[in-house]
Amino acid sequence: MTYARQQLGLYGEDLARAELERLGYQILDRRYRSRFGEIDIIAQDEATVVFVEVKTKTDSRFGDPAEMVTPQKQRRLVSMAEEYVSGHALHAMPCRFDVVSVDASGQPARITIYKDAFRPGW
Repeated sequence: MTYARQQLGLYGEDLARAELERLGYQILDRRYRSRFGEIDIIAQDEATVVFVEVKTKTDSRFGDPAEMVTPQKQRRLVSMAEEYVSGHALHAMPCRFDVVSVDASGQPARITIYKDAFRPGW
């Protein structure tokens, strides 16, 4: 990954975090790393643990950034979430997967939150 692309990702994550906090989410963790990869944001929305994937693009001609969360990426996110839940003793809490799309092609950036964007086959 190039430095510019990495910086764009961090910019998008910062915007997503701020928007989630504005909406009342409590941020529990950022950039959680596991052997399966990285979860961008882990938050709590009322009594639900939310695993958030942030996708940022500067060119909106090729669709919504959220479309880049492929079934393969979803499976990896589920594996990372299972590891997080196990390691933090959160088995009793409901969980969901949100995707935050950041379209940074204009100013201000357009942020769209897809709650419960996908469901694992638990």
